Amino acid sequence: MFAQLTTDPGESGFHAPKVGDFFPGPIVEGAPGWLTKYTILVAIAVVAILAFFLLAYRDPKLVPTKKQWFAESIYGFARNSISQGMIGPEGVRFAPYITTLFVFIAAMNFFAILPGVQTSPNSHIAYPLVLGLLSYFIFIAVGIKKHGAGRFFKNHLMPPAPWFMQPLLIPIEFISNFIARPLTLALRLFANMFAGHMILVVFTMGGFALLGAQNILLKPIGILSFLMAIALTFLEMLVVILQAYIFSVLSASYIGGALADEH
Repeated sequence: MFAQLTTDPGESGFHAPKVGDFFPGPIVEGAPGWLTKYTILVAIAVVAILAFFLLAYRDPKLVPTKKQWFAESIYGFARNSISQGMIGPEGVRFAPYITTLFVFIAAMNFFAILPGVQTSPNSHIAYPLVLGLLSYFIFIAVGIKKHGAGRFFKNHLMPPAPWFMQPLLIPIEFISNFIARPLTLALRLFANMFAGHMILVVFTMGGFALLGAQNILLKPIGILSFLMAIALTFLEMLVVILQAYIFSVLSASYIGGALADEH
């Protein structure tokens, strides 16, 4: 959590969170500029995901263990409900990507409610943007592979309409399909995680500030602020999974659209 109380008598007792807090410097002095808190959290998420699935499938059983059942349930959900649900029968071959995307985003979002961390790498626009561009490039690649470049771009730039309407529709379709898609994917995830972190910080650190205030009338408001922080943390748990689900569903939807014969 970035906002903090200070014991320096020459400074105010409460430092409100700032946008600049979402751009941390190197984790330790003298470290490379890219080695920040966020890169460490991403590495932890990757290691944790790999360790979990490797352990779950280390010795698979016909009657699965709890770890194996949980891992299979995650994959089954992503394959059946997201990949096949949005793409169709061809979605099976994209299930590994959709599952990885869903689990990776959920793991990174989880840091937002983890005590002592309470910030997600996805609250920095760079990480959602990279994930959005990855789904965007897959959307283009699979469409070109199936239909050829000419037909793919025609399908996504020239909707069924009279020829005299095409000069107006082509720029709209271009912005909608080739610019807005990766941006909206990234911005939706980023905005939710950024806003969630800021709200939790405001209520938590506001509680500290109000309880430490000299005016005794503010102390009950400080307790209420803490209670709101707890309630919002439970809400954030839902957002953690929901945003991973939405990102995965939209990615699968775009891939399904690229594979479709008509638009």
